[in-house]
Order: sequence, then structure tokens, then C-alpha cells
Amino acid sequence: MKYLLSLLAAAALCFAADSKLGKPLTLSTQTSIADINAKPADFVGKTVQVKGKISEVCQAMGCWMQLVDPATKASVKVKVKDGEIVFPKTAVGKMAVAEGKLTKIEMTKDQAIAQAKHEAEENKRKFDPASITGPVTIYQIQGTGAVIE
Repeated sequence: MKYLLSLLAAAALCFAADSKLGKPLTLSTQTSIADINAKPADFVGKTVQVKGKISEVCQAMGCWMQLVDPATKASVKVKVKDGEIVFPKTAVGKMAVAEGKLTKIEMTKDQAIAQAKHEAEENKRKFDPASITGPVTIYQIQGTGAVIE
């Protein structure tokens, strides 16, 4: 019986541990998602570390996750190359710290419609092309590592 309890306790500790994905985090300070959203040009091309609650994960390949700062509701997408890191679909609702380079992506209206349609299909959501009214600029983190708490 003691052996069984010890085994259960060890298993619980394993599941309670942080899940480390990709490369180890290197920065000692975090940048708030709200600060990045307020002045994204100040951060483009720089490595940043952010913390937030995972609100969404790519349901097809786990290649991106959306992080939301619970205090400000500001959000940012962390995108990785397909297969480089796989964010678990079960991570939605958990806190995460992610690190990577902030990138700026400019899309024509047609490119933005194609991208939004692709993401809607991946996540089994409805998409209305009329919701895209012109060219779109997005900022996202090209992720290199993350820790899901």
C-alpha cells in the first residue's frame, strides 16, 4: 500500500511540473503583452518574453498559441514552424511564458482573407470574408521556447 501511495504521489508531481517546450528561456525579464501591443514597432526584431493565459491553440498542428494577459486582456500570438514545437491542445486555460522574436507581417486584403480562412478551417470556426476590409498588419512572436505552467 505504501508503494502504491508513493507511486501515485510521484505521478502527481510529474503531472504538476511545468511543461518546457522548445529551447530554454534565456531572458530574465518579461515584457507585458499590453506594452508590445501599444508600441509594437519598438519591439520588432527583438527577442521578448511574455506571460499570459493560453486562450487558443492551433487545433491542426499545435503550431501557434494565443496568449492573453489576464489583467489587461491584451493578447499576442506565438507562432512556431510546423513541427518545431507542438503546443498541446489541452493547454487552453493554463498560464504560459513564451519567448521569441517579435515579427511584423503585412498582408494584402487577399492574403489576409486566405490566412483568416485557413485559421478558421484549422479551428473549425465560421469565417466571413467580408470581415476583412483591407490590408492587414499583424505582429506576432516567432517562438523559440515556452513553459506551460
